[in-house]
Amino acid sequence: MSKTAYNRADPSLFDVLAVDNTLPIDPLVMDYWLVNLRHPFRQTIMHVCRFGATITLCLAYFLKRLLPVQFSAHTLLQGTICWFMKWFVTPEANVLILRHFWTESNAINFIISNSPNANAEPIVLYPKKIDDLMSASFVDHDVVLFNALFDLGSVNVQPWPIPREDLDFSLVRDIQVDVDPTERHWTQFLDFETAHELFKALFCVLLRADEYERSINSLQFDQTLALRIARIVGDPLVASMVGNAFPLLLVGPLHLSYRFVMHGLFTEHLNAYIVQLRDRETSVLIG
Repeated sequence: MSKTAYNRADPSLFDVLAVDNTLPIDPLVMDYWLVNLRHPFRQTIMHVCRFGATITLCLAYFLKRLLPVQFSAHTLLQGTICWFMKWFVTPEANVLILRHFWTESNAINFIISNSPNANAEPIVLYPKKIDDLMSASFVDHDVVLFNALFDLGSVNVQPWPIPREDLDFSLVRDIQVDVDPTERHWTQFLDFETAHELFKALFCVLLRADEYERSINSLQFDQTLALRIARIVGDPLVASMVGNAFPLLLVGPLHLSYRFVMHGLFTEHLNAYIVQLRDRETSVLIG
């Protein structure tokens, strides 16, 4: 991303965001997210798309629940998403989409590895390239979260907090995404948020009603993940990064775009927190 001189007489929001690392964040993610925020489509066409897509989504959401026979088309959904990402979504946005699988998998795996009484299996959803999404699907992304939280069970029997020197980071992976932002088709012009608006209704149409319900309400477990990690490391400030809260409140499809973005940014912050904590503890041990 190009750098410009800071104008003290007429300061830019984006310039301030670029240097504000109060919340833990990977510098690459900060750069790519600012590319998204500055994108002209995001500031114009995205709002028109959101209006039409929200109406379409709510209509599909209602009609799917009236059908006597439910259906889903996972292969068609994943294939369409992958094709669309390759040809129409900016590489920066594609990196952010792929990274989300890694960040959420790392957060869940960190909880699993530091929950001695748990029987949960480690998460293996770590897609490196767009084609990997054909097997590491968005549906699986929600299923593994639900299964992990079910297997982890109650927090009452966990010996938390764990001393920093005893924390287990063995399941936390360094993110390796095989997308080169310098290589792009001329048709790749859609920013992250506009692309989501164009696809959110398709998810509802091509998933069963219960699958879609699970998908949109899995975002509500952000607070659950944050509180567990806060108790594991003994740092209550971790929970302050949560935007989606209170999983008992099922909110439906309205405001989905906002909650989806909050979910993505939250997992990025959480992953950066875990990685920074790991690196600090490693340096202490080496030192």
